[in-house]
Amino acid sequence: MATIKNNQSTDFVLTSSDEGMGPLELAFFVVAAAGPLLVVAGFAPLAFMIGGIGAPGAQLFAGLVLLLFAVGFTRMAMRVHNRGAFYAYIGKSLGKVMGGGAAALATAAYCVITFGQLGAFGAFASGSMSRLAGIEIDWVWFSLGAWALVAFLGYQQISLSAKVLGVALISEVLILVVLAVPVLLSGGPEGFTAEPILPTSIFGGLGTGAMFAIVFGAFIGFESTAVYAEEARNPGKTVPQATFMAVGFLTVFYGFMAWVAVVAFGESQVVAVATESPTEMFFIATERYVGHGATVVMEILLITSTFASSLAFHNTGSRYLFTLSREGLLPAFLGRINQVNRSPQAACLTVSAIALVVVLVSRLVGLDPYLELFLIAVAPSILAIIVLQLICSVAILVYFRTDRTSDNGVFVTTIAPVLSMVGLAVATWLITVNFSLLSGREGVANVVILSSLPIVFLIGMARTIALRRTDPERYGRLTETKIW
Repeated sequence: MATIKNNQSTDFVLTSSDEGMGPLELAFFVVAAAGPLLVVAGFAPLAFMIGGIGAPGAQLFAGLVLLLFAVGFTRMAMRVHNRGAFYAYIGKSLGKVMGGGAAALATAAYCVITFGQLGAFGAFASGSMSRLAGIEIDWVWFSLGAWALVAFLGYQQISLSAKVLGVALISEVLILVVLAVPVLLSGGPEGFTAEPILPTSIFGGLGTGAMFAIVFGAFIGFESTAVYAEEARNPGKTVPQATFMAVGFLTVFYGFMAWVAVVAFGESQVVAVATESPTEMFFIATERYVGHGATVVMEILLITSTFASSLAFHNTGSRYLFTLSREGLLPAFLGRINQVNRSPQAACLTVSAIALVVVLVSRLVGLDPYLELFLIAVAPSILAIIVLQLICSVAILVYFRTDRTSDNGVFVTTIAPVLSMVGLAVATWLITVNFSLLSGREGVANVVILSSLPIVFLIGMARTIALRRTDPERYGRLTETKIW
């Protein structure tokens, strides 16, 4: 059983080793957070529109970079037993102050994504209700309904959320497989082609940089496996297994479904279809190859995909708050747990309360739930997490270069971290220079949004420095907490 005590000698127990999640359940969490159907139906067409036919290959390339990152990341998880993930690994290697900055940025990113996803849920549900039933209902009521269910499930034991996410994920995958099978059996209008995965197609387009900004964002959240370590069975094995399962699945699935789109419309037409109907591309394919009933099901599952993503990010954000409270970087009350459900009670309620305020204020000031609430929340959060992955790659490299007790080979300690560091540095630059594609904003608005990232990081560093001055003993224990 994983038991931690704070400075008031209060037990912090989230779950016992025999009740926790296995690798498959944990992988469900992080894959559901990515929202596979949302990515395939919503982001893949945009990648085609901007980067051309090389979108499937770009998905595979991004997945390869993140698999290389996962090599060192999972080794760090096995050696640094702290559920703070980015915070713990960066703090352990690059210093506690840098870890504090990473903690603030990661917590803000995951919580803000939760708020944005609630806006997207309201937009999708309201639009579908209008199209399918002819009933006009304000988006805010759907968002509030999703908020209530997310708050309830987040408050319960983690296994309940895992089951809900598992059902949602399987449903998303099945409807896309239902589309893929007839497409592959028919061969599409122009037959099969390897053109989408050729280097000339992936890197030769005018919009390659902007395309990579989109495909890297599609993997957001996979590293949160480490955040759930305390609620996993045998975390030393479960976290690495779940991480590779999640990244591997997303890499293959995203690349495969993008290639299915090429076959469905033909190599010569897929970019044109994506350009003319980016939000309807996969619905058009489903209508053509499967039928109207399947199209309706896909539209409904797009809504549940968004809900599942919001639930997963809610759980991740609340657990970051819980961890940082336990470490002393946030107020102690956020470390309170529900002794019945063994969930981070105070942290879950705090995230839920802020989410409710964000949704209500957004409606009162007239924000568009998708173009404003969702995009403005998700765009900087995607960049923040990729920046954290980049810094973490540096931390992994430094850690294994200085830790002479490591028995890992040169590929794990040097080659994989260096390659992932280069890939993530390029991704960070591409996303930054093409940020308007993610945010939907131009000019000063983007400058303000982008500026929030270093500001939040500096706030986290300042809080850590303050702790060093006011409580040196607590500061000295940062990143040292053992959870298994």
